[in-house]
This record gives sequence, structure tokens and C-alpha cells, in this order.
Amino acid sequence: MNAKMDLPSPVLGLGLNGLCFGGPFFAACVLLLASMLPALAASSDCVSDDEVDQTVRIQACTRIIDDATEPARNHAIAYFKRGNVWAERHEYDRAIADFRAMIDLDPNFANGYYNRGVSWVFKGDYDKAIADFDTAIGLEPNNGDYYYNRGVAHSYKGEDELALADYDKSIELNPDDGRAFHNRGLTWARKGDDDRAIADYDQAIRLDPTLANAYNNRGSAWAHKGDYDRAIADYDQAIQLDPKHANAYYNRGLSRAAKGNQERAIADYSEVIRLNPTHALAYQDRGSAWANKGDNDRAIADYNQAISLDPKNASVYYNRGIAWSAKHEYDLAIADDDQAIDLDPENAKAYYNRALAWANKGDNDRAIADYNQAISLDPKYSDSYSGRGLMWARKQELDRAIADYDKAIGLNANHAIAYHNRGLAWFGKGEPDRAIADLDRSIVLDPKDASTLL
Repeated sequence: MNAKMDLPSPVLGLGLNGLCFGGPFFAACVLLLASMLPALAASSDCVSDDEVDQTVRIQACTRIIDDATEPARNHAIAYFKRGNVWAERHEYDRAIADFRAMIDLDPNFANGYYNRGVSWVFKGDYDKAIADFDTAIGLEPNNGDYYYNRGVAHSYKGEDELALADYDKSIELNPDDGRAFHNRGLTWARKGDDDRAIADYDQAIRLDPTLANAYNNRGSAWAHKGDYDRAIADYDQAIQLDPKHANAYYNRGLSRAAKGNQERAIADYSEVIRLNPTHALAYQDRGSAWANKGDNDRAIADYNQAISLDPKNASVYYNRGIAWSAKHEYDLAIADDDQAIDLDPENAKAYYNRALAWANKGDNDRAIADYNQAISLDPKYSDSYSGRGLMWARKQELDRAIADYDKAIGLNANHAIAYHNRGLAWFGKGEPDRAIADLDRSIVLDPKDASTLL
């Protein structure tokens, strides 16, 4: 019986959802400083905020700082206000230097530590930020903003329990601040508690219906729960509020792809790329959408671009390897799988996909070696057993083949290919009744696969 044996299908990798933290914010303290500065009435440009040009404010504060006749308290306030301007201009080293000078002159002014802490957050030095927020909280323990921003620093460090505690305290002190609910929701999402996350996003949106990130992140929670329609509705709202919200387009693309709507997914990924031409994951996932549509040339072009932007991403190499395999370019596929494995030696799917390429080249021993490695890394992935079983069958080791098909079916009772190929193995062993039973089952599971009718 010269029936065709089926190879298992390759596995495409997907990118990660883009989640958006609400970031830290500085204290301006305009009213407080105005009440503290009767001697600075002539230098109002220094203590003004958005109403006065940044350069004018810096010059006014510098004049006060350089005037030796001004009292130390006025110098401290001028350093603080000039530090705020440097921070607005993203010149955080200068901001930190001015906040340090302010603290030296007035070590009991909590906002000096607080704003320096925010600058450390923007520089990525979260430990120094937390130390400054600790000091600010020690001086003003009932300021909810201080807890919120310390929570942000803990979030960036991945210290979710500490972040939750700070967001809880911030909410206790400022129950109408939607940002704290939003960030607490994101922390619950990172811990895998989508229901609590959604409840917090709901509250954030109730308090501030213009908070686009809350809609985006609630959409990601719905998507993680498999409710792609609700996810898409939230991404729609995020995009309506912020038409340049690249993460919302990207996440909506992922949800549309999960629903099988590759055309609309491609449209969303294309918009992400228009907004951010360096978004490597958008190229990768658009490539996967093209691959799912059978357009492997466009898929490869997008994977090439993703690799040029992020050459350390293992998943894009094995996805490109799948596209090469679909074009029967097995040597190129193996080269990509080699690269994926070099970058991520624990990636079972890269070994699995390379095994498929070796199998298609007729190198059964190398295929078996890769299936062995894939199984050792992920012993519950049924396709690896099914693929290895086919290699044993090719080598006429039918008992080993049947044992692997048994394992595949044990892990996935609906594995049509494993039933089909086990049926062929039973024929090879001269047991037609068992063979027919397995082939019948494969037809029931996949009646559209013509090979099961052979």
C-alpha cells in the first residue's frame, strides 16, 4: 500500500502584547512656592511653569542662584524650579544636580527628594529612585503621589508585591486618581490575575474615561482570557482616544490574527510600522500573518526586516525557517533554526522545526536527534512524538514508531496525523484491522485531508 505519510505542521511564534505603564510625574508645587517667595516677586519667571518659556525660566532661576545677596532659601527654590525645567527637557543629569543642590540647602523639603526620584526613574536607576521616594515618604507620609511613583519604580524592577502595596496606599490616600488603579491593574495582569486587572482598569476608566492606556491594557487582559471581541472593542476605544497609540494597533492586530482575520491583522501591523518603523515585533507578526495567508515571500521580507531591527530574537529566525521550509528551501530553514537554537537553546519548537527540515531532506537520524531534544525540553508536545514516530517508521522500526504515535495520541486524543501514521504502521506489521480502525479515526478527525483517504 503506497500511501503518503503525513508530516506534522510547524509552529509559528507570536510576539508579546505591548502593555503600557502609567509613568512617574514631577511635582511642580506652583502655589506652595508662590506662598514661600515674597522676596522673589520680581523673579516670577523663575517660579512660573508652563506659562513662561523654558529658556526664560532657566535664565531667571540662574540669576537668582548666581546672586550671592539672595538668601539660601531663595537659592534652594531656584534650584528646585530650574531642576524641574531640566526634567521637562529630559536633561535628567542636570535636573538631578539641581535637586541635589536644593536638598543640600533644604534637606527637609520632601518634593526635592521626590522630583529627584522621578528623574532617577527616567534614567532607569530604580534603586536610587526608591531611596529618594523613601525619604520623601518619611517627610510626608500622607502624600499619595509619593507612593504612586515608588510603585512605578518597583514595577519597573519587576517587584510586583511591593508595587501593589504602594498602589494600594496611593489609592487609599487619593481614591479618585485613576492612574493608581490603572497601574495596579497592570501589576495584577503581570501576576496572571486578569479578573482583578480588569476590575482595576474598569475603575481607572470610570475615574478618567480619556485614559487610553487603561483601554489598551484592559483589552490585553480580555485577550489573555481568550475574549478577543471584547479585547478588540477596547483597542478600538484606545485608538479613538489616541490615534497614534502604536501598542493598541499592535495588540488589536494580535487579536484579529487570533480570530483568523489575517487581512485586518496585517492592516493593524502596517499602521504600527507607519507610526514606529523600528517596531520589530510588528514586522515579525505581520510576517506570520502573511505566512498564514500562504504568501511566504512577503513573510520572509518582513522577517528579514524584523531581524535587522532585533537580531537577538530567536522566534523570528524559526518563523523565517518555517517560511523557507514552505518554499522547500530546507538548507536555509536549517540555518535559521540553527540561529534560533544558538540564541535560545531551551526553545523546544526550534528543535522541532529543524527536525521537520531534516525529515524533508531525508536525514532521518538528524531528525530523530532533534525530536529527542525537543521532547526533552517539552515532553508534553504531542507533535514531536508524532514526528519522531514517522522517522522510526521510515527506518522500518515500526514498534518504536507505534510507541511514539501512542504517546502523541495520549497527549492529544484528536491528533489526526498520529492516528493516520499509526494506521500505516499497523499495516506494515500485518495488522489490517488495527490499521483500518486508526485510519477511520483519522478521517473522522480530519475529513478534509485527502491523504487520510489513501
